[in-house]
Amino acid sequence: MTRGLEPLVFYNRKRMSKSILIIDDDTKLNDLLQEYLGKNNFKTTAVENPNDGLVKLKNQHYDLIILDVMLPDMDGFETVKQIRKDYETPVVMLTARGEVTDKVVGLELGADDYLPKPFEPRELLARIQSVLRRSELKLKKNELIKLKGLVVDPNKRSAHFNNKDMELTSTEYELLLLFVMHNGKVLSRDEIMQNTRGISWMSFDRSVDVMVSRLRNKFKSLGSKKEQVIKTVHSIGYMFFLEEAAEKN
Repeated sequence: MTRGLEPLVFYNRKRMSKSILIIDDDTKLNDLLQEYLGKNNFKTTAVENPNDGLVKLKNQHYDLIILDVMLPDMDGFETVKQIRKDYETPVVMLTARGEVTDKVVGLELGADDYLPKPFEPRELLARIQSVLRRSELKLKKNELIKLKGLVVDPNKRSAHFNNKDMELTSTEYELLLLFVMHNGKVLSRDEIMQNTRGISWMSFDRSVDVMVSRLRNKFKSLGSKKEQVIKTVHSIGYMFFLEEAAEKN
């Protein structure tokens, strides 16, 4: 059944409004996006010229930028280059051209996602939510994550449990990082697939379940015999839980 443009509800979604800057010279599209995103708890500002957008960005914080490629005075590629000189604000690029080369260029210049026009507002909303979730998972370099028996080093992309190297593959590490950033919260299989960037999951062969099982077995092999670090939540997904590490005096 086809759904209308009603607000989508995402699992564990934060109620605090996020602010979005739209840079697009299509005024009708801007009006549509502002109305639709407003109904989905976003605060939006729209400008038609990229220079105006850079001024807005300088004077106000935004959680995400929607940026068109075809713009007056300066195209979207040059605009995202200017943005990346000073800001790490997530950028979703829009274009009427669907060439793969455009997508590659946009991503290489620092865009976080790329959506060809025309598009369904629901799809843009889903992309925005996914980019924001990934952005929230980013950690400062050298910031260690310490839980009971577990130390994760994002800078080295390594993890130790009970003082032993977990020897994780790249996929296992990305999955563990997602779990520890949501310690104590239930994640569905869909959320795991959407929030582990760069991993091609195959939902039909239950590859998420297989990878979770491998990660769980590594914890068991390193000493988590009495407590199950990753619990299966029937018909939903998985929950990772470890207590906060006790600080040493």
